[in-house]
Amino acid sequence: MAERLVVLSDMWGAKKGLWITSYLGYLQQYFDIVFYDSLQLSDIKLSDYTPENVCEAFSKGGMNIALAQLLSKEREESHYLTFCAGGTIAWNAALRGLPMKSLTAISPLSLHMQNEKPECKVNLLFGEYHRDKPTAKWASELDVNMEIVPNFGRELYSDDKIIQKVSLNLLQGLLKNTLSFKKLPLVS
Repeated sequence: MAERLVVLSDMWGAKKGLWITSYLGYLQQYFDIVFYDSLQLSDIKLSDYTPENVCEAFSKGGMNIALAQLLSKEREESHYLTFCAGGTIAWNAALRGLPMKSLTAISPLSLHMQNEKPECKVNLLFGEYHRDKPTAKWASELDVNMEIVPNFGRELYSDDKIIQKVSLNLLQGLLKNTLSFKKLPLVS
């Protein structure tokens, strides 16, 4: 039986998330995948979906709605692969009791303000130019594995090289039953 992998999109969900199909393509034959669109989980309805409006809607209640929705939908201990807002949703859900085997979060938002971590293996990946990424000291204090990828910003998860890197890390971790990031080079 395949390991269960819950995937949470970034704040745009399927609206601007064609890149997510690349992850699913690599991973679907090895994992039993459950996908959540973070925008749908947040129940945000806007007339104008600008980055500013979506961010504001997430911060003014959408994040809490998504968190509650995820907690109500997920009961089975699973591995999590998350992107941007999805990483923050999963992190906070785990702190509130969501059963989690591991969390791989790419560019999660506002984690630098957290002072506790989920009780599972946590792997974080940030681009060098991600403005609010946590410090190495923060990662060490919380005992999370964090890698900073040079020459990338917050949306590094949509780049083909990162998609391959993250997918390979997940598959190697599955084979070794560890699901921890290795500092693999980017695929060229």
